[in-house]
Amino acid sequence: MLYLGADQEKTVVSVTPLRMRAGRARRLRTGVVTEIVPRKPSGRTGGELLQAALVLLVAGALLSALGVPWLAAAATSFVLFTGIAVHRRRAARTGLIAVPRGDDASVLHAPEEREAFRRAVQTAHRVRKTWPFLNPMIDPDVAGRSLATALRELAAIMARRQSIRDLRLELDQAASHGLAADSAAVRALAEQRQRAEDLWRTTGAEANRILAGLQAAAEAGENLIREQRLHQTTRNAELAIVRLAAVGAPISEAAPELAERTAAVIAAYRELSEAA
Repeated sequence: MLYLGADQEKTVVSVTPLRMRAGRARRLRTGVVTEIVPRKPSGRTGGELLQAALVLLVAGALLSALGVPWLAAAATSFVLFTGIAVHRRRAARTGLIAVPRGDDASVLHAPEEREAFRRAVQTAHRVRKTWPFLNPMIDPDVAGRSLATALRELAAIMARRQSIRDLRLELDQAASHGLAADSAAVRALAEQRQRAEDLWRTTGAEANRILAGLQAAAEAGENLIREQRLHQTTRNAELAIVRLAAVGAPISEAAPELAERTAAVIAAYRELSEAA
């Protein structure tokens, strides 16, 4: 399984289930991938809690009137009120995803990497939507695992790239040192900057290869679906044309004959009028 989640602070990709640190979330599962989407905060707590307290107070009074011991009624009302209060407070808070412990999760904070991964997830949705039309050419279980692996590997690369970006910035700032070019420290700095640039290009190429693969898979499936629909439209048109040609009645000469008779009658009328 692969779990994806994005809140206002970060994007988290993990092979272990994700939990909410604050707020609530919807969980959308497609195959082996589960997406965690934080819900919008309700923004209401006080008024609703007061309403709930009044309702429970009335309910407790009714239970007491019906013979239920007041202590049991009060305890039940307290438990219900506590549950409602916890639920309402959680709903009122902005949804934040908890970062799993260990090395099984990739966390993206940089806007560039988050946006790139968001587009990759959208492309993955496009890929998955083509599978029902490609049955039995595509096994959804096998393809789903490959898709999850591609997203997990991409997230790991993106996490490395945001760390490399920070390192490049730090090395660029260190380059403003004012030391002589033949200094051993300056040469060492230049070497590390070059290594960071090489790593930046390498990870960029790896990420682009995955992104290009996802895009190619989406386009290939979508193009095949369009071809299938076009073939079906052509076939339907062919059948309709054959059917229409078979039921069409032969065209008679009624209209031309009517025109000739009408012209003859008019001509005869004019001859008679001129003779008179």
